[in-house]
Amino acid sequence: MAKRTAEDDDQPQALKAGERPVGNGGVAEGDEFEDEFEDEYESEDEVLEAGVDGRPDAEREADERASGAMDVDRETFIPGRHKLDAGQTLAPDLSTYEMLHTLEPTWPCLSFDIVKDNLGDNRKSYPATVYAVAGTQAAQGRERENQILVMKLSGLSRNDQAANIESDDEEDDDEVTTDPILETKTIPLGSTTNRIRAHQSPQASASAPGTTLTAAMQESGEVLIHDVTPHLSAFDTPGFQLSPNASKPLCTIRVHKRTEGYALDWSPLAPAGKLLTGDTAGQIFATTRTEGGGFVTDTSAYTSHAGSVEELQWSPTERNVFASASSDGTVKVWDARSKSRKHAISVKVSDSDANVLSWSHQTPHLLASGHEDGTWSVWDLRQWKTPDTAAASKPVANFSFHKEQITSLEWHPTDDSIVSVCAGDNTLTLWDLAVELDDEESRYTADVKDVPPQLLFVHYMDQLKECHWHPQIPGAVMATGGSGFGVFKTISV
Repeated sequence: MAKRTAEDDDQPQALKAGERPVGNGGVAEGDEFEDEFEDEYESEDEVLEAGVDGRPDAEREADERASGAMDVDRETFIPGRHKLDAGQTLAPDLSTYEMLHTLEPTWPCLSFDIVKDNLGDNRKSYPATVYAVAGTQAAQGRERENQILVMKLSGLSRNDQAANIESDDEEDDDEVTTDPILETKTIPLGSTTNRIRAHQSPQASASAPGTTLTAAMQESGEVLIHDVTPHLSAFDTPGFQLSPNASKPLCTIRVHKRTEGYALDWSPLAPAGKLLTGDTAGQIFATTRTEGGGFVTDTSAYTSHAGSVEELQWSPTERNVFASASSDGTVKVWDARSKSRKHAISVKVSDSDANVLSWSHQTPHLLASGHEDGTWSVWDLRQWKTPDTAAASKPVANFSFHKEQITSLEWHPTDDSIVSVCAGDNTLTLWDLAVELDDEESRYTADVKDVPPQLLFVHYMDQLKECHWHPQIPGAVMATGGSGFGVFKTISV
């Protein structure tokens, strides 16, 4: 700050101990002493609080509005219950995010999957790095520009505005704030990818790295299987050159003919690779990788659904068991070895479409289903031992917080009480099913009526489609929507 020279008559007088300054004129006899501050406190009932600039807050805020300054409303906003006024936009409360980044590719992606890496498990240091695969949805008339994106997201730094962030790690002192970087390797396609999933085979030996496969279900009805191992290697190997054949599919599954589909899942218990695919005609097919590296599709379809197969999930513990969700409102459980290709168990989970499923890997008797009417439920599969007990079963938990269709849900990889849910109301919610409060305690949450106490967090994202927990970064979530990708970690999980 620049210094200013005072006038001579403003210079303070030098005082000796015990003396007090006296003005040049003093105070004449009979005159009243004038207190220069007396107007500020006229009475005990009229005390004005000065703001940051010495003026009352109300006066300062009025001047800011008149000058066009942004008016920030810090009240809790919940989509479906609150509405934005004209000119208002939503902004995240950064104090609730340990990490928050957005990255935008050329075209939005309807689906993606996170790829496990060699950087270690349970990592908490920053900046973070994420590897993933995704399939694009190019604009109408530009379908030939569609691609599979093999991605490396790096430079994901910690948000320094997060509240309650404490760490004793010495490494944290060396963390630097960086801009996020999105690197991509592309595989050209001729159609939109409705769903994509990755599968990693274990290393055959120390010299032979594991293989990362992707299966991409196309709007055209084809399912393309690619080996993206070289694309991932190219990110971190200086001078690495992709071969001309790297973008060619290992296999093209045409058994669905021209019927498109959205259901796709790799078995976690078949290391070489076993894939389920389902279409809008209600048919489910299994494709298995052979010892020679080829793929064989069983042309005998699993058929029992009266509507489109929207989701498929292999059991995390039983090699030959899988579940399906359909627009007919049912979830069915199948034995893949069945010669009749018919389901073993069928449960009506919703009066609307059953859109998505997630099978808990920590507690395999728990299965979550998400529905077109915005509800989602958790089912105890121990009640599904027989067709009769399954038909009479009720969900162990049911939530109707969202007002639009559920588009994705997933159990936390290591905590069997935490679930992430995406919905058509542009929100991604995190839930803690371990929370139990009585009706009186749970009537109001965040000063909003009828919000379930199990609701941990609400994240807003435009045209949200799908989300996944990162299996190696505890609490980190990645999501895709109309505006690109979001990667975040809250202070709640």
